[in-house]
Amino acid sequence: MRAAKIARSTKETQIEVEVALDGTGASAISTGVGFFDHMLDQLARHSLIDVTLAARGDLHIDQHHTVEDCGIALGQALRGALGDRAGIARYADVLLPMDETLTRVAIDVSGRPFLVFRTQFDKEKIGDFDTDLVREFFQAFAMNAGLTLHVETLYGLNAHHVAESCFKGLARALRAAIEIDPRQKGKVPSTKGTLAG
Repeated sequence: MRAAKIARSTKETQIEVEVALDGTGASAISTGVGFFDHMLDQLARHSLIDVTLAARGDLHIDQHHTVEDCGIALGQALRGALGDRAGIARYADVLLPMDETLTRVAIDVSGRPFLVFRTQFDKEKIGDFDTDLVREFFQAFAMNAGLTLHVETLYGLNAHHVAESCFKGLARALRAAIEIDPRQKGKVPSTKGTLAG
């Protein structure tokens, strides 16, 4: 089973995360940020990656450090679990509808991190969650996982739906991109012979 465990400790956050790529989407998430926990549960469930994540952060300041550092740690765990990326499909894209919202996510598990994020929110908060932090998570996750990631919400009105369509879209695209492709026969899907970056 492709799996990894990461522990990250700074003066701002302490995070432990464990992933199993060939799982069933089981999750045990605790960050102290309710809406973010919900989004990470969605990410696990729809990617079929088992995720255990426990975070303690300086929430008395705000949620920024906790959300960003969870993206860093989760990205590092994904990168570790992927290893040399041999045999994976590598590319995937999805159009993810959620009620009135439609988001497009395209991914290349390339080893070369890059994020294009074209999603806007008409509210600053979803409950007590800062909507700016959606992009912060995606940036941290893509950079540390080594993903080229494009996220674009084509239309949507409800901020909760917009955010959730981004996380579910990431999950579904990630699920397809990291699947083992039997036609690859264990080869790294690159003419360079490596996806190390």
